[in-house]
Amino acid sequence: MARFFTPVPDSNELQKTIAGILERIIFRNDSNSYSVAEVKVGKCGDKATICGILPGVQCGETLEMTGTWTTHERHGLQFNVEKFESKLPSDVNGIRRYLGSGLIEGVGKIYAKKIVDLFGAETFSVLSNESSRLLEVEGIGIGRATKIKEAWDSQFAIRDIMVFLQTYGVTNALCMKLYEKYGADACNVLETDPYRVAQEVQGIGFKTADKIAKNIGIPTTHASRIDAGIMHILAESEDGGHTCMFRQQLVKYAQILLELPPDRIDDRVENLISFGRLCTLPDGVVQKSSMRKMEECIEKCLQNILFDKSSTLPDIWIEKAIDWAQKRESLAFAREQIEAIEAALANKISILTGGPGTGKTTILRALVSILSAKKVNIVLCAPTGRAAQKISETTGKPAQTIHRLLQHRPGERTFLHDEATPLKLDFIIVDETSMVDVFLAAALFRALPSTAHVLLVGDTDQLPSIGPGNVLGDIIKSERFQVTRLRRIFRQEARSTIVSVAHDIISSVETFPTALDSVAKVDPAGDFHFIESASPEDCLEKIATLCREYLPLWYNVDSVDDVQILVPMHRGTIGTENLNATFQDIFIGKEYGAAWTQFRIGDKVIQTKNNYEKNVFNGDLGRVIHLDSDNQTATVKFNGEIISLGKNGLGDMNLAYAISIHKSQGSEFPIVIVALLRQHYVMLQRNLLYTAITRGKNKVFIVGDPNAYSIAIQNKEREKRMTGLYSHIRK
Repeated sequence: MARFFTPVPDSNELQKTIAGILERIIFRNDSNSYSVAEVKVGKCGDKATICGILPGVQCGETLEMTGTWTTHERHGLQFNVEKFESKLPSDVNGIRRYLGSGLIEGVGKIYAKKIVDLFGAETFSVLSNESSRLLEVEGIGIGRATKIKEAWDSQFAIRDIMVFLQTYGVTNALCMKLYEKYGADACNVLETDPYRVAQEVQGIGFKTADKIAKNIGIPTTHASRIDAGIMHILAESEDGGHTCMFRQQLVKYAQILLELPPDRIDDRVENLISFGRLCTLPDGVVQKSSMRKMEECIEKCLQNILFDKSSTLPDIWIEKAIDWAQKRESLAFAREQIEAIEAALANKISILTGGPGTGKTTILRALVSILSAKKVNIVLCAPTGRAAQKISETTGKPAQTIHRLLQHRPGERTFLHDEATPLKLDFIIVDETSMVDVFLAAALFRALPSTAHVLLVGDTDQLPSIGPGNVLGDIIKSERFQVTRLRRIFRQEARSTIVSVAHDIISSVETFPTALDSVAKVDPAGDFHFIESASPEDCLEKIATLCREYLPLWYNVDSVDDVQILVPMHRGTIGTENLNATFQDIFIGKEYGAAWTQFRIGDKVIQTKNNYEKNVFNGDLGRVIHLDSDNQTATVKFNGEIISLGKNGLGDMNLAYAISIHKSQGSEFPIVIVALLRQHYVMLQRNLLYTAITRGKNKVFIVGDPNAYSIAIQNKEREKRMTGLYSHIRK
């Protein structure tokens, strides 16, 4: 039986240094390198549990660690690592274990054994200096040998970067990006011009660069620091959805960030304007030149379509076409539905907006039927795969994501279709347009021929796009285009409690079924339920009970595929991070995991950034179907397509048993569970609650505090986004 290392009793409060061989990694968070591991300490091989930020460590290494002993209430005695140094193992067993850990691409446990059996204690020397000798190992050819050598060399370069950046909280995934950008020169770039890295590598922000700059002695008044701080403020503003800022506000925030006089900052703003990195708008507003280019592109493209009187649509007798569509649907259309179809056929650009149950589905189905009967080249698209699937099911016509429609160019962040190579179409319908940010809107509109007819469909009461801008809202607000607003809830849809509650929320009416104190009291026949829970712990337990026991029993559903948990925030007991860790353990056993990644076979995942090479985009949901420890790759199924992702690609993916309400935009799920507590106070807004509830197709369960529900409904103040698109269109 293994013995566990016991420190001197009174040493808990003192900083200590210990050394040991890393035996087992119990837990590792790939996003921040936080790890819990077991090390063998001393000649007797006593075992100790360590925890802390341990980037890149692998079993078999010897770690020299400085930190403190603490006693965890559940896990007992632990050594909290504050800093560490690692040394490669020198004995054969350690070398075999180190190579077999999956650290080096192309070397798993089988090949690690073969290599070490042949080269013994000289293995590392062979890999570093005589890699051609790998061909002596049975089963290793030129291709695999080359791959192993490249992985070995890059691993040491990456380790240098990790060690350099571990005190700055930079994740393993970002270290990989730094290596991909700068190669072995990454540390040199970081040490000589860290602000350059903040501009060129997404994820390395100003604050990290500023810490490095201070450590290497760059003055706080240096022009590159001030410029980087100014651009950082604008970038943070864009993260909040804005595309521009008041100059006075920009200087104020930069003054707080940089702790410098405002006149010095304003001088640098003026310099950035003179060199074309910033530009000015009316009323003392400034914006990044790249952002202005996007908004002006949208405005120009829309105007080109609007004022080009030519059209490739055949002659359509609109009144007869609508009569034909009504007979085809065996349904008499309401007046506003007829007006919406007329507007779409008669205008080059039109907008259709309305909430759930207001007849958008009927309008789109009728419109597509009319255009198809006339042999019109019609294209349907949406921002996400799920939204595209939804409109396809609605109309019976294939639809695709905007990214797929535009066809990404491999190796670039551009699309095949643009103003030089426009799409070939007569009529385009863009669903869930409220989700489209300025970047995607500019890319789409510049690819449309000026002869096209455009119908933008969206719900302006939902949350705006995750990315910057308020494209649909600004287009409607400009009053330059034909807009049809659907307000009537149709009788056949009014039976849905989900629909009626959603519209009550927008009207500030607090009507929902009586809050139940127990999951067992739910009537499964209903489609909207409120289960009361005042504490985060109780809320978590009730959601778990729903998913584990009742939902599969009541509805014969898969609690992973058919159920989506939505929450307002990421942190806390009822945040996405803790919920995902909890439900991963509930649904997927640890035996389906691997030491090199946080993901397990079967995990539900969400993409967090656009991956153009793999054709997977921010917000796409998938399932992990295989983990390859030899090559450290994961096979993931997204939107019916199977892709392979390496460790770097996995850094742009999170667990998705629970996702933020913002991330759920454009999606529809059979069953939705919304966690809503007063601890979410800063996020409790009417349009947030409305968006969450309208994601549920068949059933919605709110688990939480009725007072939080009331707070959200009464908070009708949306965050106003500062954008330049409206003024560009109006001018």
